[in-house]
Amino acid sequence: QVQLVESGGGLVQPGGSLRLSCATSGFSFSISAMRWYRQAPGKEREWVAVISNTGTSTAYADSVKGRFIISRDNAAKMLYLQMNNLEPEDTAVYYCKVTYFGSDYWGQGTQVTVSS
Repeated sequence: QVQLVESGGGLVQPGGSLRLSCATSGFSFSISAMRWYRQAPGKEREWVAVISNTGTSTAYADSVKGRFIISRDNAAKMLYLQMNNLEPEDTAVYYCKVTYFGSDYWGQGTQVTVSS
């Protein structure tokens, strides 16, 4: 079965950096575009970034553009999100997601808290 497991979250001060990871299994990772989403307290889940199956194409939400970098390692079946210059507004639970044969699969999420 499809499994997505996020890690790497934590507490960081404003201006700091974190690198999130998403370990995947149970599907053909190398043919699948991958996405990161986040959900802040009291808000709807929002899309953060997407990367093509080869990693050659990426796109970002305006709120994170220039600060976050999405990447992947197809050999290791891993997805990453490098988050730089973090702001308190980035505080949220971060999720990786794949759409595979028409079904959406989500990880359990990893908490990122940006606070001094």
